[in-house]
This record gives sequence, C-alpha cells and structure tokens, in this order.
Amino acid sequence: MVASLLAHVDLILGFSILILTIFYRFEFPPVLGFLVTGVLIGPYGLGIINGGHELVDLNSELGMIFLLFTIGVDLSLGELWKMKKDAIMGGTLHLLFTTILVFIVCSALGFSPATSIFIGCMLLSHSSTAVVLKVLQDRNEVFTPHGKTSLAILIFQDLTIVPMVLMTPMLAGNSVSFDGALSGMLLKGSLIILVFILSAKLVVPWIFYYVGKTGSKQLFLVSVIFICLSAAVFTSSIGLSLALGAFLAGTVISGSSYNHQAMGNILPIKDMFMSFFFVSVGTLLDVNYLLDNIPMLSLATICILILKSIAGMITTSLTGHPLRTTILTGLALSQIGELAFVLSSLGLAYSLLTEETYQAILAVSILTMAVTPFLINASYKPADFIVKKASNTAFGMKLVRGLSGTLEEEKHAEPEIKDHLIVVGFGFTGKTVSRAAKTAGIPHVIVESDPEIVKQEKEKGEKIKYGDATLGVVLENAGLKYARVIVIGISDSAATRKIVEKAKELNPNVCVIAKVRDLQEMKSLNALGADEIIPEEYETSVEIFVRMLEKYLVPQEDIDKLVNDVRANGYRMMRKLSVDSKGIDSGFSIKEGLPGVDIQVLKVGTGSIFEGKTLADLELRKKHGVTILSIRRGSEMVYTPYGDFLLKAKDACVLLGKPENLFDVREFFESVRG
Repeated sequence: MVASLLAHVDLILGFSILILTIFYRFEFPPVLGFLVTGVLIGPYGLGIINGGHELVDLNSELGMIFLLFTIGVDLSLGELWKMKKDAIMGGTLHLLFTTILVFIVCSALGFSPATSIFIGCMLLSHSSTAVVLKVLQDRNEVFTPHGKTSLAILIFQDLTIVPMVLMTPMLAGNSVSFDGALSGMLLKGSLIILVFILSAKLVVPWIFYYVGKTGSKQLFLVSVIFICLSAAVFTSSIGLSLALGAFLAGTVISGSSYNHQAMGNILPIKDMFMSFFFVSVGTLLDVNYLLDNIPMLSLATICILILKSIAGMITTSLTGHPLRTTILTGLALSQIGELAFVLSSLGLAYSLLTEETYQAILAVSILTMAVTPFLINASYKPADFIVKKASNTAFGMKLVRGLSGTLEEEKHAEPEIKDHLIVVGFGFTGKTVSRAAKTAGIPHVIVESDPEIVKQEKEKGEKIKYGDATLGVVLENAGLKYARVIVIGISDSAATRKIVEKAKELNPNVCVIAKVRDLQEMKSLNALGADEIIPEEYETSVEIFVRMLEKYLVPQEDIDKLVNDVRANGYRMMRKLSVDSKGIDSGFSIKEGLPGVDIQVLKVGTGSIFEGKTLADLELRKKHGVTILSIRRGSEMVYTPYGDFLLKAKDACVLLGKPENLFDVREFFESVRG
C-alpha cells in the first residue's frame, strides 16, 4: 500500500516536471500546468491514478491549509479587523447578487426553484481561494486594494460552508433543527475567538521563544507545522474548515516577532502541497464528457465568468471602492471555487442535482479555475484603459474615486526604510558596526537569530528583527531590496555563503561585506558576489603587527601610516589573487585598475585650516597629491565640484590618491588653526 502511494506521488512529480517545463517555455501559469497534469494522469486521462489515491487527497488538503496559513502570517490582526466591512458586507452582497443572477438563469433553463437556489447560493457563489490567492501571491498583490478586497470576500465565503451544509437538507425538503444548529454555531464561534486570543497572547510567543533559544532550525520548523495543523484540526473538529483554522493560526503568528521566520520555513512546504492540490482538482475532470459537450460547457463557462464578474463588480462598487479596484476584484472572483466540489456531492446525495448536472458543474468549475490565471493577468490593461476613459467625465470621475470619495492607489506603499544598512548577527562585529552606524547617522536594521538578544535589544529601542538571514523572506522583511549595504558578521561560514548568495539574488546592486574566519573562504564568497571580504586571520595578524611595533617604541603616527598601507595593499592583493584564481576579470575598478591608488572620505573638522577656503585656495593636487572627486554636505551630494567651491565644517570629501598622501592630508582636515 505504502509503495503504491509513493509510486503515485513519484508519478505526479515526474509528469509535473515535464508539463511545467513545457508550460514555462510558453509562459503559461504554473497553476494551469498542475491542472493539466491532473487531467493527464487521472482516471479520465491515462488512468495512472485511478481511485484509491488517498495520499493525493490528503496532500491537496494540506496544500489549502498551508496556503491559508501563509496568507494569515502575512496579515496582521489589525489588518484583518480593517477588512471587516469588505468581509461581512462585501461577502454578503456578493453571495446575494450571485444567487439572484444565477437563479434567474437557472429558472429560465427549467431547473426547479430549490435546485436553482442551490446552484446559485451553494455552488456558484463560492470563488476559488486557492487559485486567486496563488495568482495574487505570484504577482505580489495580495495586499493591494483589490487583493485585500478579494481576500476578505474569500474568507467570508469559506465561513459560509457550515450554514450552507445545514441548509442543503432544508432545500431538499428534509426537516432540520435550525434553532439548535444556530446556538451551536454561536457557541463554536465564541470558543474559536477565546482560543485564538489566548494563543496569540500566551501560547504561541512562549513556544517560539523557547524553541528559538535552542537555535535548532529543524525544531522551529516542526513547531510551525505543529501550530498550523493543530489550529486546522481544532476548527475541523467543531465543524468548520481545516483551511480556516490554518488561516487563523497564521494571523496569530503574524502578531509576533517570529512571523517572517515562520513564513520562510513554511513556504517550500506550502508550494509542494499546493501542487498536489491543483493536480487532484485536475483528476476530477472527465475528458470524454468535456469533449462530447464542448459547445455547451464553453458557453456555460463564459456565462458564469460574466455573471460572477458582474456580481463582484457591483459588490465592490457598493462597498465604496474605486473603479479600478472594482474591475480587478470582480474579475478575480469570477471562477467557481473548490468548495463547490464538496457541496455538489452533497447536492447529488440529496437529489438536488442529477448526475449529468453534477458532471457539468465539475467540468465548468475546473474550466473557470484554468482560465482564472489568464483572466487576472490580462485584466490590468483593460482596467487602466476604462479608468482613463471614465476620468474624462464628471460622472466617470466619481466612479474612478468610488463611493468613499477617495482614490486608492494600487501601488505598494513606500518602504519604511531605504538606502539603509543591514547588519546580520549581533555579536561583537554586529554591535561594533551598529554603534558606528548610529554615530554616523546611517539608518540600519539588525537581523539576529537568538530570541533572547532580540528581546533585550528591542527593550533598549534597537531596530532589530528575529530571523535566520539565510531565508529570503527574513532578508526581504529587513528591506534588502531597498538597502545599500549588508554586513554579515556571523562566524558560520556555510550560513555566510547562503546569505551572500540569497542577498545577491534578491538585490544584485546591494553591497555585501562579509566577515570570514580564514583566507581559504574568500574564494567561494568572491564567486558568490561578495563585494568586500574581511578575513579574521588577516586582521589578527595586523593587530599583532601593531603590538610588535609598539614594543619597539615606533611612533604612533608611523604605526598608523604602516597599518593603513598594509590594509590597503593587503586587501587589494587578496582580491586580485581571488579574481586571478578564477581566471576571470570582473571588470575595471579604481583600486585594481590603478595600483597604489586609494579612495577615502575625510570630513572637514570644525576650526580646521581647510574650513572656509575654496578648493582653488587649497591646491590639494599640487601641495598634497590628492584630488577631491565629490563632496557631501548634509543630504546633498556635490559631484565634480569646481575650484570656487567653499568648504564648510562637516563637509565630507571623497578623495583620490596614494594611501600615504591620503594619510598625510588627513591631519589638515582635522587640525585646528593655531
């Protein structure tokens, strides 16, 4: 049995690789590739998976669980509360309008009133949480106005599964004790709220704090999965969906300082199980039935997409959103969701659906899911075109702004911090760099994997985040895409290599400065794209060199000059050797292309002999052998300053010259007039 199930999984993965590779070449969405894989290997295709694929069904459920969990982790409880209007009012209106429109069409086609209500209210009113959120996640648009509106309505739809299951027997003419069911639902709702509030305040922070102190990545991952599945099992045990529990667990974790670490751990697992979910959906499609009824099913698919888009647009407009959000949300919610598979089986059992109608709904549901990625991706240009045309008239401008009267921006908000420094690790190196950054007024963020250090430093007001910097999500949370420099000050060489690789992958323009233990590690870090590599061995030897000179009573001025020259030439030599050992040249640089030339930044001291003089007066090139390339005054940068530029105190001058000349001229920047 186990071997058979593993064989099914192996076949799914093999066919997925083949089909997704083909789809990638034609730039088709991955979701469609997984659906096609399911159709191909399912009982109506090649018949490779033909019944008894319990593991596939389990994995598809896990895919939904982990998808909603990651959405919850990204969504704070505060954000969730802000969405209450869209969730309650928007979800209710969407359900109402969809039911009315579909009821009219179904009645015209000859369906009974009970069946028409069941199809409209129970089946077609639901949209696909998995497909919509997956596409929006891939586009990084879950938290845009249209993304949040879609998410709120999808959450409401998932919550309606319980009352809809209770109403199905009533539509079929069976009696149900609705009073008892209603009181039970209120009791369950209160229990859920109590449990998740206690978890958010006490249980989850306690678990992650002590698990984080162990430093074990495996234990942290197990803890994340445990919390996710425990919440899913809890909500399922009281009659709600597994995915709802996972979503609520994610929102609980989102309020803690461990949210991005949890996200980084769970993402690969989520992607794995989501692939099984879409494959399992594809196995349900009867290809022969589809081929025999292509005209009817195609027409039904188009009609449903249009009807649900109209319902979604009316709903979003009435909740006060502007025209662009209205259009994008309506099109995003136009498909039939996965909950329809559950409810349609129930409708078949209660004779509300015939076998043929059941097959038609399954086929159309899968077709609408398959079309959704294309529809969402293609909706932006038409939406922008309509908004542009509508804004030319007074009435159209009202639609563009929405009933709220304010125009929402569909762009992401400006980052809280940019052009900043990221410090990885808060040991001796991290503390030293952070202290220097504070002194220089450089904005910086610290990433540390020890929860005790994070807790202590946060209490001191330090901008520090918990997480393992080898995870891309953690680096993104630290604002890597907008950072200028990242300093890696940890002693783990393997982790340092991973961080360098991930940092350059996420932001190729960021300057990576890494500390290494010995010279042998420089080659691999250089190959991964590290810009500056500081070996501890070399710094130790320099410090020994300094102490030795002091014992021989060498003047401190001469020692500083020698150390400056040793560091400049030593690092240059090591970088050159590293490049030569690879047999490639990474391009021209001032330090490597002009031997013996260095760049330094010197600040004009208050009361120095350079203060209040022009560059022409100083004759720096003639008297001192150095050239000023540019000058920073406050936040303003002056490039290629002219000779009449007047120097002021605190001006930061970028100088080019030989190391010894730069060392000599430094005293004139710092000295005070006698």
